[in-house]
Formats: sequence, structure tokens, C-alpha cells
Amino acid sequence: MKTKIFIMFFVSILFFSACDILRLSRFEVASWTPGGGYHSEVEEINIILCFSGDPDKSSVERNFSLTCDGDRIRGKFLWSGRNLTYSPLTPLEINKNYIISVSSEAHDINGLSMDETFYGGFTTRPDNSRPVLLSCYPPLYENIADPEMKVRLEYSEPVSLKTLYENVSFYPSMNGLWKLDDNGNSAVFSPAEPWTRNNRYEIRISSSLTDNNGMNTGNDFTSIFTTGNNIEKPYLLNVMRIAKDGAAFELIQDRVYSGAGQLKTENQNWEKDDKFLLVFSKPVDSSSVKNYISADDAPNLVMDTPACFTSEIIFRFENPPVYDSRFSLRIKSGIKDDEGNESKDEYLFRVVANGKHSRPPVLTGIRMPMAPGNETDHKLKFFGESSLYEIIPITNENYPSGESIKTWIELYFETAEGASVDLFSLMELFRMETSNNVVTFSARQVKDSSFSANDPHPGMENNQRIEINGNLVNSTFFGIINFQIASGLRDNLGNRNNKPQRISLIK
Repeated sequence: MKTKIFIMFFVSILFFSACDILRLSRFEVASWTPGGGYHSEVEEINIILCFSGDPDKSSVERNFSLTCDGDRIRGKFLWSGRNLTYSPLTPLEINKNYIISVSSEAHDINGLSMDETFYGGFTTRPDNSRPVLLSCYPPLYENIADPEMKVRLEYSEPVSLKTLYENVSFYPSMNGLWKLDDNGNSAVFSPAEPWTRNNRYEIRISSSLTDNNGMNTGNDFTSIFTTGNNIEKPYLLNVMRIAKDGAAFELIQDRVYSGAGQLKTENQNWEKDDKFLLVFSKPVDSSSVKNYISADDAPNLVMDTPACFTSEIIFRFENPPVYDSRFSLRIKSGIKDDEGNESKDEYLFRVVANGKHSRPPVLTGIRMPMAPGNETDHKLKFFGESSLYEIIPITNENYPSGESIKTWIELYFETAEGASVDLFSLMELFRMETSNNVVTFSARQVKDSSFSANDPHPGMENNQRIEINGNLVNSTFFGIINFQIASGLRDNLGNRNNKPQRISLIK
């Protein structure tokens, strides 16, 4: 029994001794080329590994890798004894970092593995110096007047367009194009649109920005500049009334509203086709003017000037103001110029729409023969606007009851200067209505010349005279006769009376 124990102890000693003998000859990469550090001649680089023992070639090849900036490079293996030469299928490049590795699982022909993974690194970058930002335009906290100013960056090393687009940004955001000058050392940014006036901008450059050798700056960079150096606020120089023929008339600001007087200032003679011309001290945003102008007691305003920066802006009414009405044009503060400066004053202009060419036709009187069949004396009877419920002497003597008598009615109108009543409009809107069916009148013809009576009614010479011919049937009843024109009577200038007109008499 003792002999058996001794034999087992002796065998154990021999086994562990053998293991120690084997570990004395390690399997590892004894040397390699091209060696660490920088290598300038890329085409002369050879990748060779020399092992300390006879390698198991397939094991080494399975566990070998060559990477370039993290990307694996495929190649061919050539063996010469213990030396392995690796030939990449694509040429090595400048400005790259390469790493050779052999995993610890690689072993020699006796199965002895490597104690640890082998790493060998080398670079084709010229040196390890980082690119330095030498200058930035505009300088820190500079105020820039030019809305199309270009940003310029100067670097110690050439940079690429790609790294500029990826690592340089503006806040607020600004789109534009980068361009390289001076062999890539100078980068120029041209904005796609003007810089916003009176604004604060930041130029932000990430530490990831690299030069053409792949070296990054290592530090973030921020610069600040502002835009616009004109702080003068815009103000209203004047407001003009622009006539249809292009004539211009200055409107006077209301003195009570402006504090310059005790009586309201009204601008007379506004015509239906007139427009407003606003003149400012400097170009302003027409859109902001549209937001800060209003017309009280008037139709909607429409801006004729397109959206732009200009010192002259034109407005018109969507529909003509009612004749003889009063309205106010109000201009508030807050109108902006092209640098963001806002007007501080408010303005009020009072206007009366009583232009001489805009007066709608107004019925001022009627005249009618009481004896239409009498050739020597028609017994003409006139009734004006003030003749409310006067007696009109239509009698059986000249208008026998129940008979249709040819007669006429003269209508007198005040019209705009140079205007005349539209006869078709009058024929459509004129009516002679009565209560109790005292008379009926059927119109047959309307004319503005060749009148039945030679002379107009005295005092009506400056009014337009229109004659309506027709047949009148009298009755024995008594009641009210209304000579009336419905709303909408027009003249040849386009003026329209929107009110009904009437002269009421009693028979």
C-alpha cells in the first residue's frame, strides 16, 4: 500500500515539472513591423509578425485582424517559417490610424496558446497636433449693420466642407453655404437670407470639428454678435388723399386727438374712388402697417401695396363710403422698419365723404300738369322736398274720373358734378303709389330732352330734369299719393343712392 502511494506521488511531481518546462517557452509575437508611431511613406509600409514559436497557421489567421479607424481591412496571408506577412487588398492611406491584433486564442503547433491578445498600433497621420481656430469674424459681441454679412473662420490646419456643415451651427438657426479659401484654412459662410435686424446670434463650433488629418479641435467654441445699428424709430410724415386722376391732397391730422387744438379737424371732399397714401420717414414693413391701421365707421380697408419694406403704402376701401358720411382713419404705434424699430406715435384723421363727384342723385321736386290737354296753359304745379302732404289739385275737370288721360310727370334731381341720372335705373325704380286707389299711373316713356313744357320750373335750372310720360286714371276717392323712387338709383358715374326717396301729397 505504501509502495502505491509513493508511485502516485512521483508521477504527480513529474507532471507538474513537465508543465513548468512547457511554460518556460511562451508562444507570442516576438516582433512586428512597421512598428508603432507615425509612418509617412504609406506605400513602403509592410505588415509582418514574427512569432516566438512555430505557429499553427490556421489558428493565427482565424484570430488575426487589421483595422483602420475601427473598420476591418481584408487581406492575404503569406508565411515564411515563423514570419507572417499580411498584404491588405486595398492600399493603406494617409491620415489614418491602424491597429493589428492577434487574439489570445491563437496557438502554436503544439497547442500552446498566447498568454494575452497582441495589439500593435501605428498611424499615417503627420503628427498629433490639433487644428486651432486662429480668428472668427465677426468678433465677439460685434454689432453688424450689413444684413448680408458673411462669417469667416481661420484655422491653423486645412478643414473640409463636410466637417463645417456637421459641426458649425447658428442660434437662432440660419441656413447658408460654406466655401473654403486659402487651401482650406479659411472657411466662409454666406447666409441664405438676410440676418434678422436687432437680433442676437451665436456661432457654435463643436469640438468634433476636424482638420483634413482627422484631428479634432478638442474644444467647443461659441461667439456672439448682434445685428442692426440703426435705432431711429419710424414715424408718419403725412397722409395723402389720392384722387382717381392721380392728384394728391394732404390730410390734416385731427388737432384734438393730437393735442394741438380744441376743435375737431375734418378733411372734406373725399370722393368714392379716392385712396390713402401713407408716407413714412423710412421704409417700414407694409404688413405691420396693415395690422396697425383701421377705419372707424367706414368699409373695410384693402392694402394695394404688396408685402415689402417701403416708405409709401397705399390703401383703398373695399366699398365706397356712404356719401356725406364721416369716418376716421386711425394709425396705431408698433409699425416696424427693416431693423425692427417700432413707431411710438398714434395718429387720427377725420374725413367727410362729400366729394362733388360722388354725390348720388337726389330727388328735389316734381312738376305735373293739372290740365294736360290745354295747349295754352297746362296749369303746371310744382312740389318740392318740403311740400309734405300738400294738396295736388287733380280734378274731374281735366282728369275725368275713370278715364285714361295722357299726361306727364317731371322729376328734378341734384346730381354730382358732371353726372346724369341713369334713365333705365329711374324707370325701374320709379313708382306712383296711392292710398284708397285715388289715382293710377302707368308709365310709358322716360326722357331727358324734348320736354312737353319748354322751360323748367323757376329755381330748378341747375337741377337735372327728367320727364316720365304715361296715362293717369283719376277716381272720385280722396287719399295720399306717393311719388317715390326705391333705393338704388344710379347715375352715369356709378354713384348710387342707397336710400328710398319720396314726395307725399294729398288728393
